[in-house]
Order: sequence, then C-alpha cells, then structure tokens
Amino acid sequence: MHELAVTEGILKTALAATEQNGARAITAIDLVIGELSSIVDDSVQFYFDALSQGTLAEGARLRFRRISATAHCRSCDRQFSVKAPLEPLCPVCGSARLQVTGGKEFYVESIEVKDENSGS
Repeated sequence: MHELAVTEGILKTALAATEQNGARAITAIDLVIGELSSIVDDSVQFYFDALSQGTLAEGARLRFRRISATAHCRSCDRQFSVKAPLEPLCPVCGSARLQVTGGKEFYVESIEVKDENSGS
C-alpha cells in the first residue's frame, strides 16, 4: 500500500517540474528503483494511471530501471552483490561489519514532455 504514497510523490514532482518549464504534457517518466526498496512496479503503474487522469501526466509511460543491491565489507574492503533477505556475514571473510551500499535507491531520473513550442 505504500506504493500509493510513493506514486502521489512521483506525480506531484513530475507535474511541478512540467508546469515550471511550460510543457504541454508529460509523455514518460523514468524511475530508478533499488532492488531492496520493496517498490512493486505494477502497483506504481496502477496507481499512476488512476491518479494522473485529468492531469498533464495522463497517458504518460512509466519506465522502470532497477539498481542491483550491493554491500561493502568494512573488514576486508570487498564489495559484492546481495539479495533480500540479506546475509549477515561477508561471503569473503565472514565478518559481520557490512554496510549496504546500493539497492535502496528510489528517484525520478528524467521526465519526457511535449514542449509548448515544438510539440515534442
């Protein structure tokens, strides 16, 4: 259910940026989502389709780019890929001194619009 609030934020951000720049419509929004963020693409798309009706973003495509999860071992200085649920120990040295360094991202990377002047 947190996808609803997240999607409201995406739409608000996109509409504000579009209105500030005088565009006629939003055609696509590129999103970057980390593998550990627990965001479900289909849910975001569903909420976006419903929330964007009657706005400059109605009919816009959401394009999702997933970022792999990574961790860094502070004992042996190795970086490695991880998956949820996270293992508590470094696969190289067995240390528990791990720091997640990637996979928690979530942001709007770009917004594609129809320009007032050029129509694209």
